[in-house]
Amino acid sequence: MVGSSKDEQQARAHFSERYATERTTALEDIERRVIGAAWPSNGFTTVQQAYLLGEVVRLGPEKHLLDIGSGQGWPGLYLAKRTGCRVTLIDMPLEGLKTGLRRGERERIDVTGAVVGSAKSLPFASESFDAVIHTDVLC
Repeated sequence: MVGSSKDEQQARAHFSERYATERTTALEDIERRVIGAAWPSNGFTTVQQAYLLGEVVRLGPEKHLLDIGSGQGWPGLYLAKRTGCRVTLIDMPLEGLKTGLRRGERERIDVTGAVVGSAKSLPFASESFDAVIHTDVLC
């Protein structure tokens, strides 16, 4: 990524490798036990916490959500599916975004885009979104 710091480059390489790991039933079982659902996650945000996020930012069908550091789409895709909102994903590793887009398509979730980018310099105009979340992300 042009203009990215050494730390961002290292994080991108690390997560690109993690996102390339094949999903297994054992991994999905662990996710069900830890977060409460089988969504490709890289953090510790539970279904209950994601639900609370959606409530706090008042998501619904008329809202547009930005999920910063979305990885493979957890919890942004879950919230969009649950509330009917539109979601845009942004993260540095393309591999995670591709996984999120495939899941969004399979589950008919309204994903308006997936952007390779950093939270340090968001490529969106002011007030483009009704709500912004970032979970398990250090910006």
